[in-house]
Amino acid sequence: MKFDDLNLYPDLLQGINSVGFETPTPIQQSTIPLILDGYDLIACAQTGTGKTAAYVLPILHHILTSDLNENVIKALIIAPTRELALQIDQQLEGFSYFAGISSIAVYGGGSGSDFELEKKAIKTGTGVVVATPGRLISHLNLGYVNLKNLKFFVLDEADRMLDMGFLPAIQQIVSYLPSKRQTLMFSATMPKEIRTLAKKIMHNPKEITLELAKPPEKVLQAAYFVRKELKTPLLKHLIQDKDLPSILIFVATKNGVKELEKELANSKFDVKAIHSDLDQQQRNETLRLFRNKEVQILVSTDIVSRGIDIEDISLVINYNVPQNAEDYVHRVGRTARSEKTGMAITFVNNAEIKSFKRIEQLIAKEIFIAPLPDVLNEKNKERNRGEKLKKAKLSIPKRGSYYKRKSRKSDKK
Repeated sequence: MKFDDLNLYPDLLQGINSVGFETPTPIQQSTIPLILDGYDLIACAQTGTGKTAAYVLPILHHILTSDLNENVIKALIIAPTRELALQIDQQLEGFSYFAGISSIAVYGGGSGSDFELEKKAIKTGTGVVVATPGRLISHLNLGYVNLKNLKFFVLDEADRMLDMGFLPAIQQIVSYLPSKRQTLMFSATMPKEIRTLAKKIMHNPKEITLELAKPPEKVLQAAYFVRKELKTPLLKHLIQDKDLPSILIFVATKNGVKELEKELANSKFDVKAIHSDLDQQQRNETLRLFRNKEVQILVSTDIVSRGIDIEDISLVINYNVPQNAEDYVHRVGRTARSEKTGMAITFVNNAEIKSFKRIEQLIAKEIFIAPLPDVLNEKNKERNRGEKLKKAKLSIPKRGSYYKRKSRKSDKK
């Protein structure tokens, strides 16, 4: 199937061709016809499969073929993060370049002038609004947002928004929407909370599930069992003088991100960090540098784990094991995109074994355990007696010496 086979508006097809799209991805092939036919839809597919275009293209087609006044908001897309909202808006601009449909990304963290620009665009009736929940509610509370003519409501990364505590905000936003609308929900996982929400805000939705909770097939996954204090030496050993143009490292906390950035910078690595303490301009510039390969290493919290389209990431490193197994899928999904190959490595210390085990259960795959480099192996064996693995309790498969419990007389005293 080609995009030409979907009977999309000619100006929209011209935009699709201009951005280099030729063949719809599986999720696009499955969802675009259903959205064109007017169905509410729940679509579940992993990150990097083309979900944004799967809903943006049919929405733009409907707007182009409708007789609605130009100066009204026709579609509202809600995204969990500023970065994803900006990315969606950029795709909207690309696809609608020859069609003249206006859009705006509405998100927090900017200046007062940014808020005024958003307010002006909303009041004059931009065609599509892409917003983070909190920022949109700030505008709604001021009373000038007119959603009476809204035809499309999209929740992108719905599971992530629920994880971030946005359910009350989403419910508040829905209370402003007309009851007659087309609602689309896109998510990488489908927990029961999502289904409960869908029942409340959707009408007889169709459901598409594709490649649920699986890392890309072409990503090589591996893990190292290593003490906490040896993670940074191991990281340096793995990336020093290697041909890895683009490395993305996930760290659990923003303080951890800052510390690791400083440590790597002091060791003369080409590194930048992104976290919630940076303002939006700093985040955008950091992502730009990393996306354009002007900086080799990006250290981040989960702020960029979902939905951010950065091509050709050579290596993803989970410096900390994510507590939610689904987050592992999103992190790993940053590499091996668009049928390319990639590598993902996870550092696991004793306290993270349970979380690591949950990941293996979710992806239904045993992750390869790589041996530590000789220079670190002896240090890693010097564990405190209180750090013994509870193999029987965790039912962890036996894989190498890390799982062997050595009986010592001193342990029995």
